[in-house]
Amino acid sequence: MDNMLYIAMSGLKQVLRSQAINSHNLANVSTPGFKADLQYFKDEQVYGAGHASRSYSVVGDNGTDFTGGSNMHTGNDLDIALKNKGYLAVQSEDGREAYTRSGSLQISQNGLLSNSAGHPVMGNGGPISIPPSSKVAIGEDGTISIIPAGQSSTSLAVIDRIKLVNPNENQIIKGDDGLFYLKDGAQAQADAAVGVVSGYVESSNVNVINSMVEMIQLSRNFEMQSKMMKTSQENDGTSTKLLSFS
Repeated sequence: MDNMLYIAMSGLKQVLRSQAINSHNLANVSTPGFKADLQYFKDEQVYGAGHASRSYSVVGDNGTDFTGGSNMHTGNDLDIALKNKGYLAVQSEDGREAYTRSGSLQISQNGLLSNSAGHPVMGNGGPISIPPSSKVAIGEDGTISIIPAGQSSTSLAVIDRIKLVNPNENQIIKGDDGLFYLKDGAQAQADAAVGVVSGYVESSNVNVINSMVEMIQLSRNFEMQSKMMKTSQENDGTSTKLLSFS
């Protein structure tokens, strides 16, 4: 088989992979705190019989775009946006401690404070549980205060503090669930310098225009690779006819 067909086929495969990454980013354009996945194309040499004169393309995972999104005002006392760098700690589905910028919080039916994806928010001693209350407030340092149900507004009680961390970006990796984890599997230490602002959530950092332009470029690339495969097939047919005359 001519290397041209293999190169076109591998190119087609990598374009499909790149389209999947780009589509995933676009699908999360409205997800609070979402960080876009990055990818790049690189060439690899084709080795085999004969002179190594051709190369094929592969898509490399270049990590995550940690650029911050814009803060959107919601007016919800449970919504928080992080000031500058940092993450809030949550519990993933498998029980591990993970980190996210998504501060769209809510109280579950079991009384646990969780984000919009249902991940319990971590406090000083584990997942934060909110007792029956008439009001819940979150301070700039992540401190959670409540007015217990049936008591006056002067009966403000501090119950816990959201665990806020600020690990180095080269120490964390994004999981398939969209949460961030320390590469060594450990837990990040709480950082008192990380602050939050109540009544806001951070938007996704996906640039819709750039993603749409890339989608068009990938579609054209897909068409080009398909034409190369067809041309290779036609060349193969022509060569077979010429050989049959000899």
